[in-house]
Amino acid sequence: MARLGRDMQLSERLKPLLREPLVHFLLAGLAVFLFSAWRGEEVDPASRTITIDEEQVSRLVASWQQTWQRPPTQAEIDGLIRDHIKGEIYYREAKRLGLDEDDTVIRRRLRAKMEYLAAAQVENATPDDATLQQWLDRNPARYTANAAYSFDQIYLGQSDDAVVRVKAALAAGSDWSKLGETISLPRSLENTSKIDVARDFGEGFAAALAGAKTLEWIGPIQSGFGMHLVRIRALKTPDKPKLTDVRQAVENDWRATTIRQREAAAYQALLDGYTIKIAKP
Repeated sequence: MARLGRDMQLSERLKPLLREPLVHFLLAGLAVFLFSAWRGEEVDPASRTITIDEEQVSRLVASWQQTWQRPPTQAEIDGLIRDHIKGEIYYREAKRLGLDEDDTVIRRRLRAKMEYLAAAQVENATPDDATLQQWLDRNPARYTANAAYSFDQIYLGQSDDAVVRVKAALAAGSDWSKLGETISLPRSLENTSKIDVARDFGEGFAAALAGAKTLEWIGPIQSGFGMHLVRIRALKTPDKPKLTDVRQAVENDWRATTIRQREAAAYQALLDGYTIKIAKP
């Protein structure tokens, strides 16, 4: 009777534990492992071995010191190692259970890491003056408030369908002045200052014009009213900025553009190695 009573008490204590999701997770992992063993599938020995070398410990210590601005004690180092092992075990078991498959968050993080790797070398690159001067010469309007534009604009509203439709019509040679939707703003503006463009269309719209080529339809560009296609007919920069006055802004823009170009080139190289099959409904 005494043993029966102890068994009943143990059963009562285990009931709350068995309702925990983590217990279900671990039991499921054990079931997968046992099922694989029953089928005779070999478990990769490396996947059951976790090696913490001196380099790994040094990285853990350096990360701690950067956060807390002091070296960790020996007890804290032991805690860092235990936490790293726990994270590694959960990571491997989650992979073994296939929890990383079809997970949107994980896919986004892995994509972000790949994009970072593609552009990482540019992050710390320091361009010379000649490179920055060439960039400034190609984009003078971006760095002066005295730029003035003569441009045409086609208002598209907020419809993506309108973007596709109007671009197709332009490519077919349609009269641009009869395309798009009606808006109170003029379709063509002459010698309009950058400040006035920003006031009427928004800062983002003015910034997009600053980096655009002349005589080409670009867009869609977002304004405070909606989307536009824009063609710059003429650009004037009466006061050409000096590199010494705008160097930091030029370097920031050069770096951001170079990173985008590097990532795009890396992706294209990877894409070229794949065969893509798309089944459309």
